Amino acid sequence: MTRSARIIGAPTDYGANRRGVDMGPSAIRYAGLAAKLESAGVGTIDDGDVQAPRAEERDPDVVQPKTGKTKFLKEIEDVSRQLATRVSDALNNGETPLVLGGDHSVAIGSLVGSAADADIGTIWFDAHADLNTPETSPSGNVHGMPLAAALGIGEFEETVWANAPRLSEENVVLVGLRSVDKSEKQLLEERGFTAYTMSDIDKRGIAAVTEEALEIAHDGVDGVHISLDLDWLDPKEAPGVGTPVRGGATYREAHAAMELVANHDGPRSFELVEVNPTLDQHNETASLATELAASAFGKTIL
Repeated sequence: MTRSARIIGAPTDYGANRRGVDMGPSAIRYAGLAAKLESAGVGTIDDGDVQAPRAEERDPDVVQPKTGKTKFLKEIEDVSRQLATRVSDALNNGETPLVLGGDHSVAIGSLVGSAADADIGTIWFDAHADLNTPETSPSGNVHGMPLAAALGIGEFEETVWANAPRLSEENVVLVGLRSVDKSEKQLLEERGFTAYTMSDIDKRGIAAVTEEALEIAHDGVDGVHISLDLDWLDPKEAPGVGTPVRGGATYREAHAAMELVANHDGPRSFELVEVNPTLDQHNETASLATELAASAFGKTIL
């Protein structure tokens, strides 16, 4: 084994608009994640799950000072702090953190932990930009805000626990966008983020787009966090997600992108999010998640 991955579960659906995604970590493990990684020559250590009380036990609609109305922000803070510590500890032990969501709000903890002792970039493989803030979000669901939170945008500027100061905007790349809110589009243009839509992938091909994304994300930093939302793929490939959008990446495009990630020094940290077993068919989406993780960690056909 040439690398070691520390698996960290974050079984939350605090940030989602549909229940069930909190079962994602169990579904991904059940689909054989450890075996898939070991077949790629990667040793695995399962660190269990962070503590995340059931959403039914909490009040979702809490108005937070200076942050407007969000859902479950206090619970998301608790999970993010736990997760950031575990991700940072894994890196300090020479292991690659592999976070299993849960909804995409868990990315706040992943990014904060990955950037604790290093300058990082990130590639956001997602149908959505996740750049809403409490002020601009149409729903108040934090799974549409984690990138804005980590970058301290808007009302998140003073939300210290959610900020990843050593995450550089110049090294943030979004790949595969196809559902972007008006406020997010404006922000993408104003801040100059590098973003590729599915139309860009159609025109240029997944290899060219991913190679360019990797070059930008890696430029001048210590490593890159890979955030893979399974709704990046077309719903025909990944039916078990809460916010499916037609016209996503194909099975082979997704594997090709992850293989390129592996060839480009591999991820500093990695997360799989938004697998919802209650919406899945025969655990198909969770199984696909394990395959893509293995490709990102170096598994090849030959």
